[in-house]
Amino acid sequence: MPPAPSSPRLIRRLIGYARVSTEEQATDAQLDELRAAGCLIVHEEHGSGASRARPVLAKLIREIKRGEVLVVVRLDRLARSVSHLLQVIETLEERGAHFRSLSDPIDTSTPQGMFSLQVLGAVAQLERALISERTKAGIKAAKARGKLPGNPGLRDRVYLGDLLTAAPSFLPTVRRMRPQHSWGDVVRVLNHKRQQWTVERLRRSVRRLVRERLAAPELIKRAPRRPPEDRLMTLVAGIAIAGPELTLREIAAQLERMRERTPRGGHQWAASSVKHLLDRARRLGLVVPEPLDA
Repeated sequence: MPPAPSSPRLIRRLIGYARVSTEEQATDAQLDELRAAGCLIVHEEHGSGASRARPVLAKLIREIKRGEVLVVVRLDRLARSVSHLLQVIETLEERGAHFRSLSDPIDTSTPQGMFSLQVLGAVAQLERALISERTKAGIKAAKARGKLPGNPGLRDRVYLGDLLTAAPSFLPTVRRMRPQHSWGDVVRVLNHKRQQWTVERLRRSVRRLVRERLAAPELIKRAPRRPPEDRLMTLVAGIAIAGPELTLREIAAQLERMRERTPRGGHQWAASSVKHLLDRARRLGLVVPEPLDA
């Protein structure tokens, strides 16, 4: 009796990534290891491990396809920190791709590799918790002595931690409205929810998130100049998307509180004017919820 045919082995396309610290160094050793591992394509990058400028890596991650595997010789060739590593791997997983390190037990296409990654993530979470506790203890002790923390690095960690905690309350609205709207428009929408933002504070916060690669660089681009009615249309659409539970009359009331003039220059908004702008936004392809006409 002939043996049962074995199931074909899934072959994943391996994409190599090699990085060296300076232009003088050669990537030959990494290239040899990556090609020996089966990488037919290898992307080379020159730059410091601490540098946030990784254009080759950023392009690779944007263009990697579902089922492909990003391969490095060692973890330090890819990421500048554990948090950066986990961020890169999460992005790859969202695109249906995988990650493998030849010198470390990390291979997200296997159960064993995923377990090692989970352990690494738990260690990183513990490290962040310990840093947070030490930071809070240092601040408490400094305040008890009547002094503010004088360590710039400490203050920066505290600021970043507070910013990450607050991000879910403002970043979704920023993502929906920028860069189509000015910072002033975004601040008016946010402050309607009883937040106390200024243009400078919001711009600084978003720039920091972009610098940490936690927000898209497009958010800080200059807002385009728009005809008055186009600006009102996208503003009303932004309010409706940010508050899908709002009725037409509630959106009109919010526009009045924001001191926005109607398309004809008036101060009082009617539900029909709001509906006209939302209908126009939908005709242009914006995905806008249908507010209740009440």
